[in-house]
Amino acid sequence: MLLLLLTAIREGDGIGPKAKTVNVTNDLGPNTDLTVHCKSKDTDLGEKLLHFQGYFTFTFHPNFWGSTQFYCLMKWQNVSHYFDIYIDDRDNKRCTLCLWLIRSSGPCMLNQDTKKVDICFPWNPPLSF
Repeated sequence: MLLLLLTAIREGDGIGPKAKTVNVTNDLGPNTDLTVHCKSKDTDLGEKLLHFQGYFTFTFHPNFWGSTQFYCLMKWQNVSHYFDIYIDDRDNKRCTLCLWLIRSSGPCMLNQDTKKVDICFPWNPPLSF
């Protein structure tokens, strides 16, 4: 019975978390390409090259425990930054279609309430080893 329940949750039969779609758009300006490499703990989405106003979209089902997280490395010119493009605690109730514009100052998300791109975040702190 537990196996049947877990299978239903994974297949999205309305019992478990609903599918989420993340859209990442290059908003760095004309003539500036953006290289995006997104991953979760279990999934590597590969590297994508986005020309100005180009975009990359992926869809997934958040896990049952609410701990799903995707992060992306963003690179352009001689700049690179990390950002957690989807964190279940932050984004689950905020969006089903999570639309992000990538700007040099940081990523900004479409606000479903205002219909404006006015939810902006700083880049993650640099990784130190």
